[in-house]
Amino acid sequence: MRNYAVIGDPVEHSRSPGMQNAAFEFHHLGSPYGKYHVRPAELGRFVEFAKRELAGFNCTVPHKAAIIPYLDEVDPDALAAESVNTVTVAEDGRLSGTSTDGYGLEMALRENFGVGVEGTEFCFVGCGGAAHATAFHLARRGAGAIRIANRTVEKAEELAAKLQKLFPALTLETAAPGDRGTLSRWFTRTNVLVQATSLGLKPGDPPPFDLELLTPDLKLAVFDTIYLDTPLLKRAKELGLPAAGGSAMLLYQGAKSFEIWTGLAAPIEEMRAGMEGKPSC
Repeated sequence: MRNYAVIGDPVEHSRSPGMQNAAFEFHHLGSPYGKYHVRPAELGRFVEFAKRELAGFNCTVPHKAAIIPYLDEVDPDALAAESVNTVTVAEDGRLSGTSTDGYGLEMALRENFGVGVEGTEFCFVGCGGAAHATAFHLARRGAGAIRIANRTVEKAEELAAKLQKLFPALTLETAAPGDRGTLSRWFTRTNVLVQATSLGLKPGDPPPFDLELLTPDLKLAVFDTIYLDTPLLKRAKELGLPAAGGSAMLLYQGAKSFEIWTGLAAPIEEMRAGMEGKPSC
């Protein structure tokens, strides 16, 4: 039996092996899922290794876009978003890619906040791979508005232009995270704030925007795609705002990956326990 893995730079913090191996073990398939620290310059060599040794792998930062040129087939939505997090390796070595990030975010918002997508207004801070994939998914599912703040505003504008081309009726706005006036206005009109940068992964990282812009009178749910207790989440909780980290998103995107690879139903609660490092019941 060939193995599975997650790749990233960094990847040491990943909870995916515990989560995925819990699913494989539930179905009596052993523990074939590992992790590989793959730097950008090493991606090509890893792909050749994967063709020989793996049946599938997940991509995290910074490989979600970089993996696409190596793939033989890409799901149209993932290609449009330029973000792939799930790669399947056929027996003949052909690689096919898709993204389960959007599904993961949708399910996480439902679980944590009871929020659906249709008609909901979203604000993204950051527009990397996860933001691309999830924004396209939310747009396709009927989001009411998507507002994107990114340090390099041109990248936010590029993402907004791609979304507008496919979803001409969608309300789209862009800004820089340092634009206090715009962000303050957005937060009063937005239902869900999605923090999609890598800030917060490392101790001492600065906040993604001025956290004083969050106030207790906002009707805003705060979701951080990072599954640590970041300064953003701490601030939101102190103010009494609904707030959640990325654990549920990781869980559900991983469950979808497992089902794509194996055709088996993902055991959600066992995977949740494995992700949290707990023995399953």
